[in-house]
Amino acid sequence: MGLFDKLAGWLGLKKKEVHVLCLGLDNSGKTTIINKLKPSNAQTQDIVPTIGFNIEKFKTSSLSFTVFDMSGQGRYRNLWEHYYKEGQAIIFVIDSSDKLRMVVAKEELDALLNHPDIKHRRLPILFFANKMDLRDAMSSVKVSQLLSLENIKDKPWHICASDALKGEGLQEGVDWLQG
Repeated sequence: MGLFDKLAGWLGLKKKEVHVLCLGLDNSGKTTIINKLKPSNAQTQDIVPTIGFNIEKFKTSSLSFTVFDMSGQGRYRNLWEHYYKEGQAIIFVIDSSDKLRMVVAKEELDALLNHPDIKHRRLPILFFANKMDLRDAMSSVKVSQLLSLENIKDKPWHICASDALKGEGLQEGVDWLQG
């Protein structure tokens, strides 16, 4: 559960509900990452593609979290913006082995960053360059370059290499959020 406790501290929140948007293209690993971040007794064994969106609620000692796990399928991506106003942090998941769709991921990220409900807010963005266990996976540095993350100057952001199936790299994100 560490990520959500750390995020609460990082955002300076006490006894409050925090809304985290988990975005990224379909099949990037969003639901698997959220599942790994839940307490072990609340984790699901079978992960299926998200249709529309799932809302996951967690309670920590000091906070109640609502995570919007948004489908990354093309026909659902236009729904993301309806949740931007409520978002207090963003987790953006990238399939680091999907070179062909990296351009689409960048287009979606650019649209997100330029949306009026996001553009002028200092929302923290945690990027997971996921699926590092796959042979074709690009490094988090390469993913960062392809997405032009260095151009994000007005929001705190961090990118972590991750393998959601094993939970690898998720702790790095937690460490950044608590920093």
